[in-house]
Amino acid sequence: MSQPDQPQPYQSFGTPFEAPPEPRLPWAKAIAVTVAVFVVAGAIAGWAWQRFSPLAQYTVDERGGSLGEEQMTKVFGPDGTFTAIGFLTALVLGAALFWWLRNYGPWVVGIIAVGSVLGGGVAWGVGMLLGHDPLQPRLEHAKPGDLLDAPLELHTWTPVAAWLVGAALAAAVIAAASWRSEPVATDALPPASEGSPQVH
Repeated sequence: MSQPDQPQPYQSFGTPFEAPPEPRLPWAKAIAVTVAVFVVAGAIAGWAWQRFSPLAQYTVDERGGSLGEEQMTKVFGPDGTFTAIGFLTALVLGAALFWWLRNYGPWVVGIIAVGSVLGGGVAWGVGMLLGHDPLQPRLEHAKPGDLLDAPLELHTWTPVAAWLVGAALAAAVIAAASWRSEPVATDALPPASEGSPQVH
């Protein structure tokens, strides 16, 4: 008698299908690590934002302070610096964390997104704490001809979104690069060779 057809094992790209490895940490610890990484990075980024942002300078006169044409071009310097630092930081961290947590399923994208937004908020807070010096009190004590740096600040919340964009882009690129087709079940036996004996 001929043997009944037996279903063949699942295969993907000609190799036996293997289940993904189990996550190395419990969910709670994975979330805690992600948040901690973004908080620390946000603090460092906030310091860098305060340290390297180009600030416009006000020239003090009898009426207060004014900006010349050249200084007007520096008004949005802190916004650009914050955007660049945030995007690059989130891009690197998002890629590293998504690769490390890739076995946790699609929810890891949400964890990284929340962490990146938190990192952006921490960066803004640290930068403002270190470098935001209100202009009006300094104008009251300045003399005509003095140059005063503009306060470190963001003129819009768009730069904070650069953290989210960088992290999401990194996750999307890595997910696309590591994507594999779903395994396909095959239940047909390979055809018998011409020389194989026939069983009746």
